[in-house]
Amino acid sequence: MKLAVLGGGGFRVPLVYGALLRDTARPRVDEVVLYDVSAERLEAIGHVLEQLAGSEREIKVHTTTDLDAALGGADFVFSAIRVGGLAGRTADERVALELGLLGQETTGPGGIAYGLRTVPVAVRVAERIAAVAPDAWVINFTNPAGMITEAMQSVLGERVVGICDSPIGLIRRAASALALDPARVSPDYVGLNHLGWLRGLTYQGRDVLPDLLADDEALERVEEARLFGNEWVRTLGVLPNEYLHYYYFARESIASITGRDLTRGESLERQQERFYAAVRERPDHALTEWEQARRERDASYMAEARTGERDAADLEAGGYEGIALALMGALARGEPSTMILNVRNGSAVPGLPADAVVEIPCVVTGSGIKPLATSPLDGRFLGMVQQVKAAEQATIEAALTGSPRLAVAAFALHPLVDSVGTARLLFDGYRARIPTLAATFPG
Repeated sequence: MKLAVLGGGGFRVPLVYGALLRDTARPRVDEVVLYDVSAERLEAIGHVLEQLAGSEREIKVHTTTDLDAALGGADFVFSAIRVGGLAGRTADERVALELGLLGQETTGPGGIAYGLRTVPVAVRVAERIAAVAPDAWVINFTNPAGMITEAMQSVLGERVVGICDSPIGLIRRAASALALDPARVSPDYVGLNHLGWLRGLTYQGRDVLPDLLADDEALERVEEARLFGNEWVRTLGVLPNEYLHYYYFARESIASITGRDLTRGESLERQQERFYAAVRERPDHALTEWEQARRERDASYMAEARTGERDAADLEAGGYEGIALALMGALARGEPSTMILNVRNGSAVPGLPADAVVEIPCVVTGSGIKPLATSPLDGRFLGMVQQVKAAEQATIEAALTGSPRLAVAAFALHPLVDSVGTARLLFDGYRARIPTLAATFPG
């Protein structure tokens, strides 16, 4: 099988390649093509992969800056592009923070700005996939994952699916806190990407989530409970996705981020500049440099929200790469699996449009992906989901039409933006700082 990785010069590509090397089931990927707009980054990651494989080079790796060459004949496409690079992410964060709002990659105004410049590129990529690899399954890593998946589905339909490691991490931690095997529990999880809740956890026919919520000692072993506090998760009666910290504790999050010398984007930009420079100077040490940089990156994830160090088990458990390979295996080998994925809603989540991409449990087989119906969301959750989805869909329409009016509406509709006037300032600020947005919305 051929796998095309878009954004192939990205820092996390070795995680995917390492997982592929460990995957011995048949059929397996025997050719990987890395595509990126940066030949220099491709060369650096190529050195890392070569050293990661060592003498075990059963999987051929090619690099290219030609999109059609990467896509042609692909069975699977992993899309992990970052339009505007980390400089764009830094602008996403800083423009919002300068207006006293949350500056974060996927949540709030930063996520909308990221979507506005990424949607047109993602749709063009989808059009090329339709032309040269129409039978490929597209697994989308690109953030904001739900929004970008929804935009690509307008071209490729349900052969595009988005993935995220936050829900499976939450479920794994909740089950482990109760000394249960995470593979033997059934989660009632529902929402959007980076906006969902674990409402139930069934084990041997019984919902054990109330047991967890009632147990102080067990909750201490769940990072999300530490993020939100036992009192708040008990008030909600659910375990929220970690990204909901930015909604439930917006003021505290803004204060924590502005109290740091660097935003997350600025920190990663400096870290990756050091990594790529080090590989240029000492390509024979590429894997060592990457492993050190990866440890630093993982340990600092969402540091502005946490009060302590990340659990060692979380750092070792892996993330996107494991979910992507499990999904690919279920589709290619016909091994039934239930996974939480970003898929077209249909009628699975009452109260949301049929074409909205939602994050819910799905059954995956060789025949495709079937979303599982969910029970209705309580009003306190549904209202938030509906409002964020409206902002996402306005973002997609604005990006594809170049309408400044819709772009302002996308910001104004988001619950983390507090006025239409502020929305206009955000739009003007992002357009001034990000060249691709200025090109999309001229004048």
